[in-house]
Amino acid sequence: MGKNHFSKEVEIRLKDFFTNTIDSDEMARAIRQVNYILSLSIIRGCETVETEFNNLEDNFYWLNKLAEVLDPYLDVG
Repeated sequence: MGKNHFSKEVEIRLKDFFTNTIDSDEMARAIRQVNYILSLSIIRGCETVETEFNNLEDNFYWLNKLAEVLDPYLDVG
């Protein structure tokens, strides 16, 4: 992966996100948990999604919030 430089605007939004919205360690756990649950659900034929739905739902929210910080503009087209 090549070096990626954020614009000043994105840097400011990221700092604000990890300072005022969610701790970076907590976000990392959320990302790992979503990856784990989704991977297991594929392997087990979606059995895991049903038992881990609340965690998946909560962490999906945080992943979307982070995506909005990185790029707040939805480009559909």
